[in-house]
Formats: sequence, structure tokens, C-alpha cells
Amino acid sequence: MGLMERMFGLLFGNGSNVVKDTVEVFRENAEAGSARSHAVQMQAMKEYGQEFVVPRQGWFDQFMDGVNRLPRPALALGTLGLFVSAMVEPLWFAERMQGIALVPEPLWWLLGVIVSFYFGARHQVKAQQFQREIVGTMAHVPQVMQNVAALRKLRSDSVGAASTGKDVRLAAAALSPEANSALEEWRRAA
Repeated sequence: MGLMERMFGLLFGNGSNVVKDTVEVFRENAEAGSARSHAVQMQAMKEYGQEFVVPRQGWFDQFMDGVNRLPRPALALGTLGLFVSAMVEPLWFAERMQGIALVPEPLWWLLGVIVSFYFGARHQVKAQQFQREIVGTMAHVPQVMQNVAALRKLRSDSVGAASTGKDVRLAAAALSPEANSALEEWRRAA
């Protein structure tokens, strides 16, 4: 036993693992690397979150927050307003469009760049959210198809909807005429 103990002691060390320590020279310890990566990510998230902790105290901050929320609704409502004005007051609308025709092309390019940058980031975020929702929806397709098939079997105009199946009592009840009190009364009156 002493020889084996000395051999394992030489190989694995006394109190430490020589093989593990040697391997870690050439390959990173996955557990330690994961812990370091987690620590870096948590620190980054903490610092990112600190950006939004700053309280908006002054009137200027509140005013700028309000101004930042204006462009999308203003563009949407302005466009709808143009459609309404074209129908209600065509001459007024035509005069305004003649004025827009005089805007130089470089100014249109500048407007396009500003609008693209303003709405581009939002569009990208919404497109990614939409793709995630599509993947989630597609996961439900088999269950939805089964539900639709079951519902279609319940339609009154589908073949075999009134079938009694193997239920003998139900088949007999379906074949025997029911008493119709209104019909009986009519027969007695006639």
C-alpha cells in the first residue's frame, strides 16, 4: 500500500492535483473561465444600468424627454393630416405641394438621412422582436392545427358529424321518433 500511495502522491501531489495544475497551463479551466466571464458581464450590465439611474430633476431634462417623444407622432399625424387636407381642401393642398416641389435635392437627402437614423434603430429592434415572436408562434403551429382539425369535425355540415359511432342506445334513440306536442295537437285539431 505504501508504494501505491507514494506513486499516487507523486502523480497527484499531496493536497494538490499535479495533473490538473499541469493541464491548466495549456488549457483554461472552463469553470474558472465561466466565472470570470460572468463577473465581466455582470460588471458591464451594472455600469450600463447606472446610465439610467440619473434622476431627471431639472425642467430642461423633462423638456428634452418630451421633445424626443414628438417626432414619430408628429410625422404620423402630419401625414394623416395631409391626406385629409387633400380631400377637404384640394387647392390649399396643391399650393403646399408646389412649395415642396421647390425644395432642393440635397435638402431631401439630408432629411432622408436624419429620418433613417432616427427610425432605423427602432426598426431594427422591432424587426428582431418580430422574428422572435414568429419563432414562438411557429412552435405553436402543430397544436393549433390539431385544434382546427378537431373543431372542423364538430361542424354540422361535415360528413359523419351526426354519427352515433358504436353507441347502440344512441343509435336507437336517433331512429325512434320523438313526441312532438305541437304536431300532436295539430293532428287532433284537423
